[in-house]
Amino acid sequence: MHKLISELTRLYLFEEQQHYVDAQGGVQPLMPAVLARHLSGEQTVAVQLVTSSGLTRALVLEFGGKGGGEAHWSALCTIANAVQHELDMPAPAVSISGTAFQLWLSLATPVPVAQARQFVQLLRSTFLPASTDILASAPPDYVEQVALPPCLQPSGKWAAFIHPSMGAAFVDEPGLDMPPPPAAQLGFLESLRSINPAQFAQALAKLQGHAGLAVAVPAPVAAALPVATSVSAPGLLLQDATLEDIVRWLHARNIEPTLRHRLSD
Repeated sequence: MHKLISELTRLYLFEEQQHYVDAQGGVQPLMPAVLARHLSGEQTVAVQLVTSSGLTRALVLEFGGKGGGEAHWSALCTIANAVQHELDMPAPAVSISGTAFQLWLSLATPVPVAQARQFVQLLRSTFLPASTDILASAPPDYVEQVALPPCLQPSGKWAAFIHPSMGAAFVDEPGLDMPPPPAAQLGFLESLRSINPAQFAQALAKLQGHAGLAVAVPAPVAAALPVATSVSAPGLLLQDATLEDIVRWLHARNIEPTLRHRLSD
């Protein structure tokens, strides 16, 4: 569990600055013990992704809810591939929340939350311009507050990070019946890299230019947070992998694949 917490912190959280919302609606410090209980399913909390000074380093886009699962997944794939191939940024993480798909972008250097919201809005309007009824949704509460995967949802389903090639299996029900193995969750996160300030500035400028907005290069607001120094091998493209590809990818990281549902007796 300690390694999983370390990876989540490396990618999405702030050391000693993170808070969560308790059952009474109060804001409390997110201590390691609280996060461990959250990840183990003992106490699910809503983690605030924005500091008291208005900075964030995790951009979370949520796709859908009940119904239209295939369209929501297709929209996520469109955005995820655009992030990598059109904007030249590292691959994002993909998760299932129990009711929807989520895309997680990690920033090495925090940015003002207003800038993060603009980036998400431009990302959607640029690459999903024709979407109306089925639309990737990233309202402010999902930029600022989220149940960090893996966790147990009120529905009894588990939220979890998944390999991008597995998403099509969850279009009818984006949740797990049982807790995901921590080693598998760790394996999905270890190879991810954060978006550095230059990459974010270039991508934002490109999106602003596409929208006809005045381009303002964002200045870093804080020192870059530590990122992993290892360089990972290229991952599988979304929607491209076979089952054999997925199993081979997992085995290369010493992860034993598990079934999504319990088998009937």
